[in-house]
Amino acid sequence: MKIRENPDQEIVRTVREGLKAKGGYCPCRIGQDEDNKCMCREFREQITDPEFEGYCHCMLYYKSLSE
Repeated sequence: MKIRENPDQEIVRTVREGLKAKGGYCPCRIGQDEDNKCMCREFREQITDPEFEGYCHCMLYYKSLSE
């Protein structure tokens, strides 16, 4: 398993600007609670799923099953 940043630097820049503006909370979510703090609970749970491969909700991170 490997976690990497999205290769699209425009998406990375946009999401990072949103994270900065929202104090580290996912810019794609309305609520500001610990579940939405980057890296969000949803993606942390997806990481633990051995069968999940894909992007987090805001597409900043990607979990790959291969190294």
